Amino acid sequence: MRTKLTTNFLLASFAGSGMISVSCATKSKPAEKPNIIFIMSDDHAYQAISAYGDRLKDVAPTPNIDRIANAGMRFDRCLVTNSISGPSRATILTGKYSHLNGFVSNERPNFNGDQQTFPKLLQQAGYQTAMIGKWHLGSNPQGFNYWDILPGQGHYYNPDFINASGKYQEQGYVTDIITEKSLAWLKDASKSGKPFMLMMHHKAPHREWEPNLKYLNRFKGVDFPLPETLFDDYSGRGTAAKTQDMTIAQTMRIEADLKMWEDTTSAPWKNTYGRMNAQQRAAWNAVYDSIKKDFIAKNPQGKDLVKWKYNRYMNDYLACIQSVDESVGRVLDFLKKNGLDKNTIVVYTADQGFYLGEHGWFDKRFMHDESYRTPLLFSWPGVTKPGSVNNDLVSNLDFAETFLDAAGVVIPADMQGASLRPVLKGETPADWRKEHYYHYYEYPGVHSVKRHYGISTSQYKLIHYYYDIDEWELYDIKADPKEMKNVYNAPEYAVIRKTLHHKLDSIRLLMKDNDEITKTFLPKPKK
Repeated sequence: MRTKLTTNFLLASFAGSGMISVSCATKSKPAEKPNIIFIMSDDHAYQAISAYGDRLKDVAPTPNIDRIANAGMRFDRCLVTNSISGPSRATILTGKYSHLNGFVSNERPNFNGDQQTFPKLLQQAGYQTAMIGKWHLGSNPQGFNYWDILPGQGHYYNPDFINASGKYQEQGYVTDIITEKSLAWLKDASKSGKPFMLMMHHKAPHREWEPNLKYLNRFKGVDFPLPETLFDDYSGRGTAAKTQDMTIAQTMRIEADLKMWEDTTSAPWKNTYGRMNAQQRAAWNAVYDSIKKDFIAKNPQGKDLVKWKYNRYMNDYLACIQSVDESVGRVLDFLKKNGLDKNTIVVYTADQGFYLGEHGWFDKRFMHDESYRTPLLFSWPGVTKPGSVNNDLVSNLDFAETFLDAAGVVIPADMQGASLRPVLKGETPADWRKEHYYHYYEYPGVHSVKRHYGISTSQYKLIHYYYDIDEWELYDIKADPKEMKNVYNAPEYAVIRKTLHHKLDSIRLLMKDNDEITKTFLPKPKK
């Protein structure tokens, strides 16, 4: 039994107990358990999925990923608990915040696989379970009948894999290989008569955004629409925005990120071009030699250089997604061809959002929407009305509970999210969460985004940067959707500020997070 919530605010604001879902699952007439396919890409921004209707929808459509939205529900406010890869994956597996599952940053030790996870619980309930692709949690997967994963970040070309038998290398492009492995497992799993759950995790479109060779010229000659805030000067924000290290202008490397290699001893060269065979190198050179020549001839400077870098970034990033979209189409076609589409939940998401030039940035980490908000497309035949759109505050914290509910498994009381089943049915409970809590830990670290936690509502965001600085930021995301101006000290927001502080204190208590716990995850002083 969960701890009883003691304030009206908490009762009204959070559906974290999952009790509605458990009740439905345990009292309803037993039904055939649905299969589950969970497809997750790494760093795939919602702005780069055409179903979301953002600025790139016409130049880089994703028709197969859109099929999931058309068959189910598009979530427009799916928020992550910690915008970084490993911690997001740990939250999805456990249904718990980073401070409870122990994996707060990519720089922490390996994920503790001995703890409770939803794949283990599904496995115990008779599901066949598999994990194929990018794991990025250090330790080997547990709770899976079959697993075949990329070591660490993995490679795009001729990648290494690790399974129960050890490490080996495959020839080809990583997205295609993950797809082939997944389809082979699905073919076998579907013959057994048991329900199955597959976690199919793509490496793409993670940095350094290396496309399938057949798509290197996919966007040749395209001038991608610029984000309105590409040349943001951060004058309306505080220290964190001004001291980060993730700008296209200064941080994005022309040689490594944008493939203008000169140093053939560099790690990026070795990890990409150095892994290719002669045929692959020839295909690469046929495209990139002319790009290099054109760049040298034009020699762009200042804002023209930023625009050139942005355009090259979009060329490669979106070309990677072409292969992901193709992969999704193959999986959906397999389900339909084999009569599995009527009883299979299909989910498409990313480990978090990503900046595509907004505020002049790439990468993620911040509590601002481009990184905080992740795409979520969810098809559940017989439950979700096709073509639905939802604006409730949902989270990657809810995925584990939803899959357990779908399988008729009682949701453990120590999970912190809630089943999305009623939301997917278009019947959002009156007590569904009205606030969402966020906590990012990885500083000092790559990209120098300072540690912060905060609360988001449908209209406001309150953020506290607490390590080496003590700064608060408040954004009115309805009046200022680009989050350009911190209004924390504006007199007209004094009442809102006080209310949000109270709500933040309350939600931290509910989520079992506090300053003393946070101290345990601070960097150890250097000797």
